[in-house]
Amino acid sequence: MTSVQGTAVDISTEDGTADAYLVHPVDGVPRPAVLLYQDAFGLRPHLRSMADRLAEAGYTVLVPNVFYRHGRAPVIELPEFIDPAARPEIFGQIGPIMQSLTPELAMRDADAYLRWLADRPEVADGPAAVTGYCMGARLALRTAAAYPDRVAAMAGFHGGGLATDEPDSPHLASEHITAEVYFGHADEDASMPPEQMERLDAALSAAGVRHRSEVYPGARHGYTQADTSAYDAEGAERHWVALLDLLKRTF
Repeated sequence: MTSVQGTAVDISTEDGTADAYLVHPVDGVPRPAVLLYQDAFGLRPHLRSMADRLAEAGYTVLVPNVFYRHGRAPVIELPEFIDPAARPEIFGQIGPIMQSLTPELAMRDADAYLRWLADRPEVADGPAAVTGYCMGARLALRTAAAYPDRVAAMAGFHGGGLATDEPDSPHLASEHITAEVYFGHADEDASMPPEQMERLDAALSAAGVRHRSEVYPGARHGYTQADTSAYDAEGAERHWVALLDLLKRTF
């Protein structure tokens, strides 16, 4: 694996300053950019370690604190091991923060993140990849649709609410996507039931989007997150294979 260097950075947006984590190989060679969107628990050591692993594979990775309007990460105090069943107050704190990040605000921020990456010397010329986890999968899908000329690959893992009946459901913008898309759905995920998986695939197919969707057997919502009670080691490793294969095909 390639040696990498990670650092805390600040990104100017229309609404303030987003704190973030940037990591890249130390060899000085510009690499393709990957914008990594957090889950609901936010920018924390585990997400930094995930970004490090991507950078070791040869990419420059940015993980923004998408909740920056509520403060620098960690926005709320989190235990080292997150078990929402044992700590239900966690979602009581996170819920309103998540709801305050509207699609309009999130995509305004996405523009800032992508522009910031494009100006970095550690980033190679050309479009970026976007990946996301849980709520981050929704952000990744929206970003691929909002900025098709700047996103060449998009991956989402254990995402919820990707194809709802709401008028602003993320899947409704599929026609704008030009990236290759991959989804790794959790088998045991009430936030992404089979009917939503089917609706998402139908929308992507109708739009002619190159995509692949897989259901990870026995996996729960959050299966990639090793610092949570939902973690599934087999599913997490399978996700790495799928994500790195997508990036290799794209770049």
